[in-house]
Amino acid sequence: MTDRRLPQFRAHKDHYFAHGEHSPLTAEQRERFTGLDYFDEDPALAFTVPLEPTGEGVGDELDLATTDGNTMPFVRAARVPLTIGGREVEVSVLRDLDRGRYFLPFRDETAGTETYELGRYLDPRERPDGTLVVDFNYAYNPYCAYRDGWSCPIPPPENVLPVRIEAGEKAVG
Repeated sequence: MTDRRLPQFRAHKDHYFAHGEHSPLTAEQRERFTGLDYFDEDPALAFTVPLEPTGEGVGDELDLATTDGNTMPFVRAARVPLTIGGREVEVSVLRDLDRGRYFLPFRDETAGTETYELGRYLDPRERPDGTLVVDFNYAYNPYCAYRDGWSCPIPPPENVLPVRIEAGEKAVG
C-alpha cells in the first residue's frame, strides 16, 4: 500500500531546500535547484516493528564519529530485525541524547553510486501502540552531502547493510 503522505513530504522538502532560511544549499545551488532526486516509493521497504529494548548493546551509549572529526552522543534504543530484498538484516535504532528523537543512520549497497557515499538517515516514528515505523521511503541525505561545513554523524558499523535499499533520496546530482 502506498503512503499518500509521501508526495506531500517530498514537495515540502523540495520547497524548503529551494526557499528555506536554513536550507543546506548555498544561494548559487538554490538558483539551479529543481528538486531532489528520489527512488520510486517501495511499500516493501516500510516496516512497523515492535520497539523492544532488546539485543546486543541496547541501552549502551555510543559516540558516533562525525564528518568534521568530532563525535555525537546517542543511546542504542533497540536492535530491529528487518527483511530487505529477501535477506534478513538487523539495524540499531538510536536515540538522540539532545532531542530524544529516534534516529537510524545507515549505509547500504547503493552508497557511493546511487546514494550518498557515507550513507543516509531515517527518523523512525514511534506509534501510540509502542511500535516503531521504519519507512526507508523517507530516507534522506545528511546536510554534508550538499556542501562542506556541516557536522554529520557517520553510520556505525552495525548499520552498514549488505543489501540495496532502493528507497528515499538519491545522491545529489
